[in-house]
Amino acid sequence: MSRVNSITSRRKGSLAERAAGACLAVSIVGTVGLGATYWLGGQPQLEGGFLFLALAGIGVGVVTWGKYLVPQGPYVQDRPEMKSPEPEVAAMNASLERGISQISRRRFLLRLLGGSVGVFAVVNLFPFLRSLGPLPQKSLFVTNWKKGSKLVTASGRIVTVSDLEVGGVLTVFPQGFESAPSNAIDQVVLVRAASYDLVTRPGRETWGPQGYLAFSKVCTHAGCPVGLYQELTQQLLCPCHQSLFDVLTGATPVFGPAPRPLPQLPLYVDAEGALRSQSGFDEPIGPGFWERGA
Repeated sequence: MSRVNSITSRRKGSLAERAAGACLAVSIVGTVGLGATYWLGGQPQLEGGFLFLALAGIGVGVVTWGKYLVPQGPYVQDRPEMKSPEPEVAAMNASLERGISQISRRRFLLRLLGGSVGVFAVVNLFPFLRSLGPLPQKSLFVTNWKKGSKLVTASGRIVTVSDLEVGGVLTVFPQGFESAPSNAIDQVVLVRAASYDLVTRPGRETWGPQGYLAFSKVCTHAGCPVGLYQELTQQLLCPCHQSLFDVLTGATPVFGPAPRPLPQLPLYVDAEGALRSQSGFDEPIGPGFWERGA
């Protein structure tokens, strides 16, 4: 009779092992599915289903493990005195050894439990990481301004050398990117400060044809748009924190918290009178960041 009970017990233990392992494996699949669904844009019903599988798999797997794969009680014994008799001590040690032996034989369940909980913890970092927004990649260094890019307005109209009078100002974009999602970093404030060629700094002798000067519209302090031009003082003003930039000296800051000049875009006039860029910006636009070193 005891042999039959032993065989039955082993069969139940083997079945319980498979059930616990299957539950933990389902939890891992559910957790991975939850992370992938969220990363790809999210779908509430799928996310709820995968979250249920992840949590239910861990819960049912642990309960099955605890109920069927570890020694069960209750164990009742008389304690007529504090000191246990030697036979009871020996029986307790034997019971502990049996429990340790059973746990050591089921290490793969320990690994599955660790994998299930670990994957669930890692995937739960996804909402935090995704909420930080998209990675900047090269957007902090490169804009859509290239050699020969035509200057156009927000409506796509090509800007020509006769469009602005002296003292005029206009926001322009590289042709083809006036309505692109990334056009915020491409915004350029175009100023006509004179009717003759202007040189703002040594090495920029050809950058200001017929008095046209172009600077990044992204303030070097906090990234606000620099949209105001004071013709009398020939200064650009950032309305957010009142930084002033002198256009005749290459948009160097003369007042306010801006630490650096606005990057200047080199211009030229083509045979048809359209304004074009000689190249892109020769430095990153906008505020400082750690990779830039300032």
